[in-house]
Amino acid sequence: MSRTRTIYRCRECGHTESKWAGRCPACSEWSTLEEEVEVPAAGRGGAARPFEAALPIDQIDFAEWVAVPTGLPEVDRVLGGGLVPGSVTLVHGEPGIGKSTLLLQIVRGVAERGRRALYLTAEESKQQVRLRAERLGTLHPELWLASETDVVSVVQHIEQVKPAVVVVDSIQTISDPSLSSAPGTVVQVRESANRLVQVAKSNGIAIILVGHVTKDGALAGPRVLEHLVDTVLGFEGDRHHTMRILRATKHRFGSTDEIGVFEMAEEGLVTVDDPSAIFLADRSQGVSGSIVVPTIDGHRPILVEIQALMINASTVVPRRSAEGVDLGRLNFLLAVLEKRAGIPFGKHDVYALAVGGVQVHEPGADLALCLALASAQYNVVLPPDLVACGEVGLGGELRRVIHLERRLTEAARLGLRRAVIPANAPPSPAGIEELRASNLSEALQLAGFGKAPG
Repeated sequence: MSRTRTIYRCRECGHTESKWAGRCPACSEWSTLEEEVEVPAAGRGGAARPFEAALPIDQIDFAEWVAVPTGLPEVDRVLGGGLVPGSVTLVHGEPGIGKSTLLLQIVRGVAERGRRALYLTAEESKQQVRLRAERLGTLHPELWLASETDVVSVVQHIEQVKPAVVVVDSIQTISDPSLSSAPGTVVQVRESANRLVQVAKSNGIAIILVGHVTKDGALAGPRVLEHLVDTVLGFEGDRHHTMRILRATKHRFGSTDEIGVFEMAEEGLVTVDDPSAIFLADRSQGVSGSIVVPTIDGHRPILVEIQALMINASTVVPRRSAEGVDLGRLNFLLAVLEKRAGIPFGKHDVYALAVGGVQVHEPGADLALCLALASAQYNVVLPPDLVACGEVGLGGELRRVIHLERRLTEAARLGLRRAVIPANAPPSPAGIEELRASNLSEALQLAGFGKAPG
């Protein structure tokens, strides 16, 4: 008779050891080995899938695997048309960001198209989910609901209801009773997810799993979870702002270059057709330290206001604060501005902000951030119709960025008429006056500082 045994598995790379160690010998990560009970294959349950003969690739029938629209255009944009039958999608995001709201609206859209949907909640009661669905207006007779934490019972619910789409909220609270470890451990998450993947593939059901995140914003649980599923969607945003962004970091059925933009309202998540206009709606005129940068997120150009503020430092070590922009990038650009353009920052506290709760981490925002910092330092108001886009190198040189024409086309659509761009950038679209510069000093002069500072 086979027996179980205790092993220690790395949650990052999956390497196993017979005893605990502070550092994984395979991937060299610290404190990643977690205890689990290894169960023999015969004791894991679940029927083996029938054998299927190999076929020439051009004879494979994929008609049944056409994406099913969700009813939310922004979700369908990210997924390349909708949910594919037999696929498993993992959705993660910070607590309170609106994951359950998004998924209730997705299953409502599926139900409205005559397909049955099943929402399995493992964290809340059925009554709590029902009240939220009523508030969001997502009640529908083809939307079924169950509260369950046992993966075996979850499979039974799926077999009984026979839905086209299933939501499991969340995978970290689902457990297999044949395993002795607690819910949320590496072995439970891996085995439960693997069981649900088998159900999805064998029955042609689209399953959506909700995943928790760590305090650093990374997906919690074993890394193998991301490899098991077909699609990984991140739901991002600041709970203190209304904007939400859905992006795919993995998608086996299409591109990962699209994003979906939503606004959180009383009635739930509302599709945003023109995010640039919303981000710039409350922009103030005549204030130093402000400039607009045309960013690219996925395939979509979005205009974002970058703000900077300088005050005399009250401590020996000046403060550096960044919201929505990378702090390391901010320090890097401050050093380049001081060395290459002669602008002193050593005695000032520096604050930088991407307005609206959006995250701007691409190098294309370097030049705009530099101009905002110089504007704040010298209290020079930049022209309100000016945008800036370009990567800054350590030598103060300006480098071209991708999709510049699409960025500037979006700027022209919203009434911005001048753009500071790298000297070797491609031609700008009609309606934009080019201000080409090869380095930071030239860019500062073109932006309205007159003679370069310093």
